[in-house]
Amino acid sequence: MDFKDTPEEAAYRAKVRAWLSANSDALGQPWSVAAAKAWQKRKYDAGYVGITWPTAVGGQARPAMEQIIFNQEEAKHDAPTGLYAIGLGMCIPTVFSHALSPAIVERYVPVAMRGEEVWCQLFSEPSAGSDLAAIRTRAERDGDGWVINGQKVWTSNAHLSDFGIIITRTDPTVPKHKGLTMFIVDLKDPGVEVRPIKQMSGSSDFNEVFFTDVRIPDSHRLGEVGEGWKVSLTTLMHERLAVGGKPSSAPGVQEMIALAKAIDMGEGSALEQRHVRERIARAYIADQGIALTRMRTLSALSSSRTPGPESSISKVVVAQTMQEMGRFAMDLAESAGIVSGGDDVAELTRFQGSYFGAAGLRIAGGTDEILKNIIAERVLGLPGDIRVDKDVPFNQIGRPD
Repeated sequence: MDFKDTPEEAAYRAKVRAWLSANSDALGQPWSVAAAKAWQKRKYDAGYVGITWPTAVGGQARPAMEQIIFNQEEAKHDAPTGLYAIGLGMCIPTVFSHALSPAIVERYVPVAMRGEEVWCQLFSEPSAGSDLAAIRTRAERDGDGWVINGQKVWTSNAHLSDFGIIITRTDPTVPKHKGLTMFIVDLKDPGVEVRPIKQMSGSSDFNEVFFTDVRIPDSHRLGEVGEGWKVSLTTLMHERLAVGGKPSSAPGVQEMIALAKAIDMGEGSALEQRHVRERIARAYIADQGIALTRMRTLSALSSSRTPGPESSISKVVVAQTMQEMGRFAMDLAESAGIVSGGDDVAELTRFQGSYFGAAGLRIAGGTDEILKNIIAERVLGLPGDIRVDKDVPFNQIGRPD
């Protein structure tokens, strides 16, 4: 692996740094939807949205490394990017890859790139999270359209979104991975109800979304009828690559060392305690492993190769390390470990946020258990799980539909 930029990549990085510096007035502001939309519009106008996308859909058709370099440099600033991570990172690539007509691409893609409309991904259900193919939300033919009934859950940012991509069951008489179909759904349509879920962190980023007789024109179908599983793989491929890295807001080992130095244990700082140093050392080793594994992905992209399943390894280790470091920091701080706002407790707030946030990260983009199965089968070459329902019609599995 060569971790150095090529001359072309170094030139692009310098160009990105100069642009970010020239637009620093829009960074580091308190987060808001308005600030996120304004930042997205600036990036679009400067040609930094859809860097790798085809020019036919408004992209730049540039190498994947340029997108990665832009993301790396943008992450060094306090940029409000979270609002568009799912829409532009996963939904819109699925739309322009599987839309039935150019008119659908022209209607939705440029508007989303400019940040004027926000998207979410409607996949998980109460009985179908890790096993996505177990979904029960139905879409039934009705003339030249479809009628959707059912429930989705754990839908990030649905309460802020205008549109979503939804996977539905259109034929329960065939095995569960067949008979699925995906659509674009307008979240402002009658029959759509979004209910935010109050999380233990105090925020409400996830939602339940209910669909009651929601009508969708057939022109808003993505892919062929019954081919929704194949379409969803496009979304999941982008999702697992996106969530494989450590969030830029998560505290790292240096912050852990600073916290341990600041905590007085009566006989010196916490950092002087052997068990504290051992925990920090384990976190450092995990961090280095994550960084090197991510480098494998970057090396593959830099060489125009498709990354392998190593992003699954990163995602499992990142989430577990974030949660363990957050828990340990809160334990060290004892009664001050649970905090709420205020500049004087900023670092503890970050560790607490990392602890709570990691719980969601261990589910998003595939649970630990699902990803460990992928690692076992595709990295280690172990035998696959026994899937007794693989060839059984869906309406004969468990509760009949």
